[in-house]
Amino acid sequence: METQELLNKQNDKTVFKIVLGVSILVCLIVIVLNQKLIPVPDTFPHFIYKLPLVNAFINGTCSLLLIFSLLAIKKRNIQLHKKLNITAFILSALFIISYVTAHYFIPDTIFGDTDHNHFLDDSERAAVSGVRMPYLVLLLSHIFLAVVVLPLVLLSFYYGLKDDRIKHKKITRFSYPIWLYVTITGVIVYIMISPYYNY
Repeated sequence: METQELLNKQNDKTVFKIVLGVSILVCLIVIVLNQKLIPVPDTFPHFIYKLPLVNAFINGTCSLLLIFSLLAIKKRNIQLHKKLNITAFILSALFIISYVTAHYFIPDTIFGDTDHNHFLDDSERAAVSGVRMPYLVLLLSHIFLAVVVLPLVLLSFYYGLKDDRIKHKKITRFSYPIWLYVTITGVIVYIMISPYYNY
């Protein structure tokens, strides 16, 4: 019995190190590609410009999956809960790939900065300025919590698939609301910034 517990602890430590390593690696990749530290090709497929919309769609779908997943576990439907979460996890992995690709190729868009801004009257400019701060707060909280939630989600999945329900519940208490917040704010951020896309 003690040997099994020791083995479980060692496995948990190994998985924790892997989760930490993967989380750091994903963050570094996002930073390197987002900062354009690798030269961007002059030409690339036009569908790249559709990726922000695809990302918003993925985020919205994940939000619904997570809500239905919570309802499923409250009804003790563990199999449906697992299927919904695995689907949300796969979609989130696709989101990361799509997000990194889009931010690598597409220049950053600044909220309120458009080519037609000089056509706005003073009241319209004031409205844009008034929304800019809430947008930035939402965006920064979205980015920060997206970084925080990645290792939490990975650990939640590990303990869930391992059927260690006590540890799974303990971590999910934090990972679930953060993950849901990140997916919902991802859609809101897209809706707010999309009018300023210059492509």
